[in-house]
Amino acid sequence: MPPHRRIKASKMTPAPEWARRSDDSVSNTSCDAPQRPPAGAKRDCGNLDMRIARDGTWYYKGSPIGRKELVCLFASVLKREEDGSYMLETPVERGRIEVEDAPFIAVEMVWRDCECGGAVRQCLSFRTNCDEVVPANADHPIRVQLCPRTREPRPYIMVRPGLEAKINRAVFYEMVALAVTETVDGRELMGVWSEGVFFPIDEAVADPVLAAE
Repeated sequence: MPPHRRIKASKMTPAPEWARRSDDSVSNTSCDAPQRPPAGAKRDCGNLDMRIARDGTWYYKGSPIGRKELVCLFASVLKREEDGSYMLETPVERGRIEVEDAPFIAVEMVWRDCECGGAVRQCLSFRTNCDEVVPANADHPIRVQLCPRTREPRPYIMVRPGLEAKINRAVFYEMVALAVTETVDGRELMGVWSEGVFFPIDEAVADPVLAAE
């Protein structure tokens, strides 16, 4: 038998750095994989093609959103920024939407006398188009914006911080029917009481304008 010969191995090229990493390191590294935002940060989607019209209708890409459940879902994650813009914000992402007036509409009002604050007094509650019930009080104030030229009122109630519901015309008529005159800082004002807070509507000396938008 011929003598055994040692075969000299050829010089091998060192493995690239990525091949020498641990399995975990390789699995988490990819040139094509998107970079994750820092922990706790939310992905900014920019301007979304979504709009809330003056009548409270939600639109997506120019088409009205017909499912009320979907509208209520979007409304539950709606927030307002310090610059006045409106954002839909989930735990992982956020995007800006357009709101023509107020994001909600107050479509119904209930008034009653209740024993809140230790005394019997008038309490007003409003239901929005998303079926959210909001009591009028110090945390949810009513404000009435008057046109400086025509004095036409535009009434609103605060639903959540920075988010208001515009009180529709029929509900505003009901609210004005409960109005009384009070003297505030030397001025005679017409307004309504709710949970011990007086909310002015207009000057008592002015002819009341009931044609809310």
